[in-house]
Amino acid sequence: MAGSPTVLLVLWDIDGTLVDSAGHGRHAFEEAFESVVGRPAGRVEMAGRTDHQIARAMLDGSDDSMPRLLERLTTALEARAPAIRAEGRALPGVENALRDLHSRDGVVQSLLTGNLEANAALKLSAFGLDRWLDFEVGGYGSDPHTERSDLVEVARARAVAKYAEPTGIVLIGDTPLDVRAAREAGARAVAVATGPYGREELGETGADAVLDDLSDLGRTVAAVTAST
Repeated sequence: MAGSPTVLLVLWDIDGTLVDSAGHGRHAFEEAFESVVGRPAGRVEMAGRTDHQIARAMLDGSDDSMPRLLERLTTALEARAPAIRAEGRALPGVENALRDLHSRDGVVQSLLTGNLEANAALKLSAFGLDRWLDFEVGGYGSDPHTERSDLVEVARARAVAKYAEPTGIVLIGDTPLDVRAAREAGARAVAVATGPYGREELGETGADAVLDDLSDLGRTVAAVTAST
């Protein structure tokens, strides 16, 4: 696809959009925090936030223990990989949607996720979904940016370096923060109600399309590729 004059860059969120990790992401974060700080973590909002944002909230705004916490997060989640495979799942229609889009000329699929890159790969490989994605052009919580909208530009620049300037960028996610990131970055937004927010709440975000889930392949592909 290198040198292709048209590239649609499709950026997927992970948790609540592609997979359900059965709560092991939160458990790994809590384990990592306690091992680094020496006390249980308070409850913090995680949906739609980057790992840096979550870690900073856990640390009450301090960055002093951030590197150790994120390093420990990676090892804690890796230890939970067998449980993620056994207890988690790919969400409805995800594999068919990824496979179909992967087969289309001019479509590059990657990730726009708050997960650290290593953890993103672990969660998707647990269900065999990694084969449909180009991890090299994604934006991750391990990149030196804290805002999701900034990660869109990171992914765009990586796509330019490997393929060509995208003629369109679309984000697919399950939270209002995913939609906001797309809007702030000038990308299209497809919201899917398989996470903590319902269809009505997501409809109020101004997303270009809102789907109950990805099980209707034709509707999913049409929503994602509407700008092509």
